[in-house]
Amino acid sequence: MKQTMLAGAALLALAAAAPQAHADGDGKLIAIITASLNNPFFVQVADSADAEAKKLGYTTLVLSNDDDASKQDQEIDNIISRKAVALILDNAGSDASIAAVQKAAKAGIPAFLVDREINKTGVAKAQIVSNNYQGATLGAQDFVKALGEKGRYVELVGREADVNAGVRSKGYHDVLDQYPDLKILDRQSANWIQTEAYTKMESILQAHPDLEGVIAGNDTMALGAAAALKAAGKSNVIVVGLDGSNDARDAVKSGALRATVLQPIAQIAVLAVDEADQFLRTGSTGKPEKQLIDCTLITKENAEKLNNFVLSK
Repeated sequence: MKQTMLAGAALLALAAAAPQAHADGDGKLIAIITASLNNPFFVQVADSADAEAKKLGYTTLVLSNDDDASKQDQEIDNIISRKAVALILDNAGSDASIAAVQKAAKAGIPAFLVDREINKTGVAKAQIVSNNYQGATLGAQDFVKALGEKGRYVELVGREADVNAGVRSKGYHDVLDQYPDLKILDRQSANWIQTEAYTKMESILQAHPDLEGVIAGNDTMALGAAAALKAAGKSNVIVVGLDGSNDARDAVKSGALRATVLQPIAQIAVLAVDEADQFLRTGSTGKPEKQLIDCTLITKENAEKLNNFVLSK
């Protein structure tokens, strides 16, 4: 993960240092805005999109909106001034980002959204996301199996403003709520953040020392929870995450996590760039605007085949 994060940070540094003349007006600049360059999932968005764009002959500008709609709006102004020809965007909120995508479109910059949708169609040229509901049901089914269809558990939810948080939670509960002997003790948001999940789990353990399982909306929260459980001597608690990061893969292999669910974000980022290229060349992506890519359950049986959000055959 460290190498991946360094690669993402290097991309950001190079983009910031790039001479203005290199990008502006050359008709080949693709802007890539992701949610963070400190989270391996979003680093992979940037790395995969950047590599594919360069392979196709484009120059790139890689930025992070830090899940901040105001910062994202400023970055849209930046890419407009630099005459970007397309935007690959992991947006900063399903409602808050609509105006930013509209602004880009009005300036002639088609947007290709990855990972997270906005709550409006007809503005972006593509919205390509993991099938979060399907992925969550896979994780929940394995969670139920590990618990033997009974037990006390808690749920850690992502950022409430993020549509994916709600979709994943619904996928979890559409499975878990079918089992009357599974009892939910608490449900709290840790905002996708590992340190916050650690703190929340410490507090939850004080109130519910008898918990037997934790199901988390992403890997970073699952890893934070697992670390808190280990510190409390509760390493036998079943923990399931969702994303498919290398850190989660290693935790699955070691037994710290029961399972994760791979979001094929590297594939999604490449698809977005390929569709941007198709649109720029032909005026059409040839695909529907909304596209769902299925997820894959990762357990000890297949964890060895996972690297950088790609599962080898």
